[in-house]
Amino acid sequence: MTVTEFGKALRPTETTIPGLTLWDLPVHGDSRGWFKENWQREKKVAAGLPDFGPVQNNISFNDAVGTTRGIHAEPWDKWVSVATGRIFGAWVDLREGPTFGAVFTAEIDPSRAIYVPRGVGNSYQTLEPDTAYTYLVNDHWSPDAAYSFLNLADETVAIDWPIPLADVEISAKDLAHPRLADVAPIPAKKILVVGAAGQLGLALRDALAGPVDYATRADLDLTADLTDARRWRDYSTIINAAAYTAVDAAETDRAGAWAGNVTAVAQLACIATENDITLVHVSSDYVFDGTASAPYREDEPLAPLGVYGQTKAAADAIVSTVPRHYIVRTSWVIGEGKNFVRTMATLAERGINPSVVDDQIGRLTFTDEIARGIRHLLETDAAPYGTYNLTGAGDPASWADIAAEVYSLVGADRGRVTGVSTEAYFASIEGVIAPRPRWSVLDLTKIEATGFVPAPWRVSLKEYLG
Repeated sequence: MTVTEFGKALRPTETTIPGLTLWDLPVHGDSRGWFKENWQREKKVAAGLPDFGPVQNNISFNDAVGTTRGIHAEPWDKWVSVATGRIFGAWVDLREGPTFGAVFTAEIDPSRAIYVPRGVGNSYQTLEPDTAYTYLVNDHWSPDAAYSFLNLADETVAIDWPIPLADVEISAKDLAHPRLADVAPIPAKKILVVGAAGQLGLALRDALAGPVDYATRADLDLTADLTDARRWRDYSTIINAAAYTAVDAAETDRAGAWAGNVTAVAQLACIATENDITLVHVSSDYVFDGTASAPYREDEPLAPLGVYGQTKAAADAIVSTVPRHYIVRTSWVIGEGKNFVRTMATLAERGINPSVVDDQIGRLTFTDEIARGIRHLLETDAAPYGTYNLTGAGDPASWADIAAEVYSLVGADRGRVTGVSTEAYFASIEGVIAPRPRWSVLDLTKIEATGFVPAPWRVSLKEYLG
């Protein structure tokens, strides 16, 4: 019988399988027995263990030497440690990717533990009588969970079992599992895009690769209880491309604006927090009052002028409580469908000379640029989590300047565009008009520091008009 080593330092060791880490554990003992902290979140996270949020603790007891349990890959992460006795562990990477089929083996006693990420198959052989090992998992067992299995005796993975499989206790079910060549690799966790039918949702369809689910308003009511709407542990990320964007209507339809921009976001924030999901939320320059004279940084105080801006500011505050979140703050968004650029191009073609507001200053942002920036933040695991401004780059301009640029690009005389004040423009328009920030220029230093450089809006405009 192996004697447990006392007094080890808490220390991880990387293995040949990405994310699978073997841990030395401090065990304190004397002639009476021993004690260890099997799970201590603060210390382990500080030492480098992912903060994987366990929700269930299971114990496996094996009374006979040689008891061998099959290679199972589950859709959750596990922390496996021995309470008494000793086991031989074999782990096989069954995830999609270049390390599919990679094998790692080790013995585990009470002074060792292993962190097993989702999709890595694990199997254990008992080396001492009356062995018990525990495993913490970060999802509850479900009959709908998708498992993957591998045959213990598959010669292509060639596990060197300490006790030959012919001499041990194995279930018939484990012996019947497929060989590696017949195992379908486990895909990565999915991304969920909500608001998938909107202009940003359409751009995200072109930008994102891998396993992605797209949900429209008909597929998923964000104001309803979302608890059981999906198997949320199957998702790594939710991108919220849904929003109530009718700025003027929001002044009178306050209930609709708050439901679409705040209640829905609060629902998503709860789901993301409870299931360790990264939440990406798109914010707006309308959270500011537009009185600045320099580009707004991400950490500037919010001071929305109207109902729409108030709902976006409230949503930003809610999303900021999610442990893993990116708030992507943008301005003057142009995508598919009816928009300012298309309207100006049509007016130019029809020979109309428009009057356009010239005292609101900002930068155009095209939805494909926002989608590209979101993809960059996720693919690079940009740090820290938080708010990132993301607009088109280049010189700030007024709406009248942009209209003149559109006229020029479609072959019309830019001098046909006349600049007017915001007050003059809206003077003849009936109904309640929401206040607009006069200065909507956002500082791009923070997102550029992550390696993402937005394209100048004038370049994007030229490409957009083809």
